[in-house]
Amino acid sequence: MKKASTVFYVSLAFVICLVLMGITMPASLEQITSSTQGMITNSFGWYYLLVVSLFVFACFYLLVSPIGRIKLGKQGDKPEFSRPTWLAMLFSAGIGVGLTFYGTAEPISHYIVSSPTGQEGTDQGVKDAMRFTFFHWGIHAWAIYGSVALALAYFTFRKGERSLISRTLRPLIGKHADGPVGKAIDVIAVISTVIGVATTLGFGAMQINGGLSYLFEIPSTMTTQTVIILAVTVLFMISALTGLSKGIKLLSNVNMGLSAVLFLIVFIFGPTLFTLNLFTDTIGAYMQNFINMSFRIAPMNEEARSWINGWTIFYWAWWIAWAPFVGVFIARVSKGRTIREFVVYVLLVPSVISFLWFTTFGSAAIVTENSGLLSISSLAVEESLFGVLEGFPFGMALSLLTILIIVTFFVTSADSGTFVLGMMTTNGSQNPSTSIKVTWGVFLSSTSLALLYSGGLQALQNTMIIAALPFSVIIVLMVASLFKSLKQEAKELGLGQIRMDRKLNGDKQSKEDIKEAG
Repeated sequence: MKKASTVFYVSLAFVICLVLMGITMPASLEQITSSTQGMITNSFGWYYLLVVSLFVFACFYLLVSPIGRIKLGKQGDKPEFSRPTWLAMLFSAGIGVGLTFYGTAEPISHYIVSSPTGQEGTDQGVKDAMRFTFFHWGIHAWAIYGSVALALAYFTFRKGERSLISRTLRPLIGKHADGPVGKAIDVIAVISTVIGVATTLGFGAMQINGGLSYLFEIPSTMTTQTVIILAVTVLFMISALTGLSKGIKLLSNVNMGLSAVLFLIVFIFGPTLFTLNLFTDTIGAYMQNFINMSFRIAPMNEEARSWINGWTIFYWAWWIAWAPFVGVFIARVSKGRTIREFVVYVLLVPSVISFLWFTTFGSAAIVTENSGLLSISSLAVEESLFGVLEGFPFGMALSLLTILIIVTFFVTSADSGTFVLGMMTTNGSQNPSTSIKVTWGVFLSSTSLALLYSGGLQALQNTMIIAALPFSVIIVLMVASLFKSLKQEAKELGLGQIRMDRKLNGDKQSKEDIKEAG
């Protein structure tokens, strides 16, 4: 079971070709990814908005439906991790570096540089900036992760399938899940995962470099970013060798703890009252405009459509590209939870944490910008957080803490990525071999370096949007397959009936089935 599968060799061959092309023909790779990305965002933007909204609807339905009682596992299965550790692990894997990379950069960009509604620099611009930041990092993002993770957890732990994307489609494609069709699906999932994780590693390296450049004038160059990625590769390899219950568990708790310290300091010493008022106002605006934002495509406004392509479509593609990695990982650590508990902790709780984070750091950036002491909007994206922290007590110490947090998020994401890729390429093994994890660790770093070398941030974004398109179709099929199987099981258990015991004739075995469902 731990032996490398056909999926491993096919996926690895593709990744090797991508890395070699990035090294030998960087300009060509950048041109290809740029033109393909432009075609996708212009032609399929509507599609991304529709499918992501579908995932949100599916998750909310399972939250309120009697189906939510069904357990992700057998009757006697207990959760492997405590709720705080479980939350820390899924949050670190699901968001990670993005919080620090965009925590100040996105709100200030929407406010000053390019507003989603054309209200730059105004009071309304502040509200719009925070509302769309919530939109990009909230329920929609976690609904994508949750849809994939829920299908995997359900079919793996309740139906006894191997932990593979292809096996979640058995109710739809039958025996083909075990053949070439299933392998092709798994290859797409692996490639999407490699590109998604490699992109985030690139973001992390750029921000660590940005912090070092801002604080110590270390140049922001490809050479510096290469050294950073190689150093972090060694760290996450060491962590990967310790296993899931030690390395990833420890790192997840550490980076959540450090992030909480940074958050509290910025919240207390920053514009606290403004932050609380802005958070409250934005929650209301977010809820009020939820449906409108979900389907906003601006068909007759070229400038607004360009903004949507660059932000909303990019984010939806980012979450989709990350979905196989985060989905497999969240599923792996969620055994024994009910579907309802799963949706609450994977969809709602992380969204609220993200809202608090972005309001705290976004409001600090906006106040700093408006004070005239420092133009945060003029800084590079990877330097904006360090510019904000400069104005706080012990600014240097906070900046160094931030770099440490980025490193721990960086290592956790890469460590989780190697673990998940190992699972996906060893026929769903719950504990893949060390050699497989090390191999993927090396190629994750290599892919990240190749993409950075071929075009920096823009190449990373372009490649991720391209990788997301084919996997989005697979997620739609996974959701359809999940609902088909859940509908059948709910019918067998009598869930949704006014009197389940009357429906099931009150026999003992049926009562046990209901108990097993949660």
